Amino acid sequence: MRTGLCEKLGIEYPIVGFTPSEHVAAAISRAGGLGVLGCVRFNDPAELSDVLDWMEQNTDGKPYGVDVVMPSTAPTEGSVRDLAGLVPQGHRDFVDQTLTSLGVPPLANGAAGDGDGDGVLGWLHSVARAHVEIALAHRPALIANALGSPPKDVIDRAHAQGIQVAALAGRVDHARRQVADGVDIVVAQGYEAGGHTGEIASMVLLPEVVDAVGGQVPVLGAGGIGCGRQAVAALALGASGVWMGSVWLVAEEYTLGGQGQTAVRRALLGATSADTVRSRIYSGKMARLVKSRWTQAWAAQGAPEPLPMPLQNLLVGEAHRRIAAADDPQVVAMPVGQVVGRMNAVRPVAEIMADLVREADETIANLGKLL
Repeated sequence: MRTGLCEKLGIEYPIVGFTPSEHVAAAISRAGGLGVLGCVRFNDPAELSDVLDWMEQNTDGKPYGVDVVMPSTAPTEGSVRDLAGLVPQGHRDFVDQTLTSLGVPPLANGAAGDGDGDGVLGWLHSVARAHVEIALAHRPALIANALGSPPKDVIDRAHAQGIQVAALAGRVDHARRQVADGVDIVVAQGYEAGGHTGEIASMVLLPEVVDAVGGQVPVLGAGGIGCGRQAVAALALGASGVWMGSVWLVAEEYTLGGQGQTAVRRALLGATSADTVRSRIYSGKMARLVKSRWTQAWAAQGAPEPLPMPLQNLLVGEAHRRIAAADDPQVVAMPVGQVVGRMNAVRPVAEIMADLVREADETIANLGKLL
């Protein structure tokens, strides 16, 4: 399984793996794919710099990428204290009452700090720019933006350093605009995906995007891809490779470095493909999450409407920390795609990758017999 994407990014397999864990990202790169590190969790850009230093020491000289979140709509700036004043008290009361009713205790020993910065800084445009500055001081092969095209100056600076730029698209018009902006790789992400996702399913979206822009840039298929057969299906629809995120959440390496809560892992391992929901409660933009008592509370009658990004992040940041500390698989707040139904065991990244490639090769061979 090899396409032009492999030469473009210097990888063995046309598999791009997104993850918030540097340990998983490095393992994906070592296994022949391109590990892409999600940067939104880094409120402190200096911490990101240290992590990218670590990545470069632990990828065996193989390429890696970074993923930033650069919102394009207000309110995205101002101090955290200024933004906090835009969060209605009724929403704060709802969150507090919900956590109490779900049995989620406060954080111990004042671990919440002042509470206002938790979970919001990484979603600000200015902080995303700081993430880009750190990335440009390192040697990623790819900078991706989860919310569409980065600003032109970011694209130009990346290109000046020989770094490819990718953007996620949920519609054909998004993809066309991204290519016009100078993006090198379009990730056509279908409705089935975890995290921020649009309204169109991968089976429909991917060939539409390939037909629209595939003659100009490589298109990656994303959403509903967790095994070799699904990867080959994306290639059959015209993709040059695949972008996978959810499947790595149950990788053995995900728990390294203090990442990957036990409760989240238990929730994901026990979920079926029907156990996800799309909602704006995670970030203010539509995202797919694993169903839990937390998501049910927000869907109940009388619950407030989620706030726009980044105010929703500010509202629920401390709540997410409390939920994680509570270690209850029935009360989790975790983005994941519908492919969660296939995520039934904890395995090393190298094993996940080897099985994916083996199944893809077998599928391609079996399809050849039909000709």
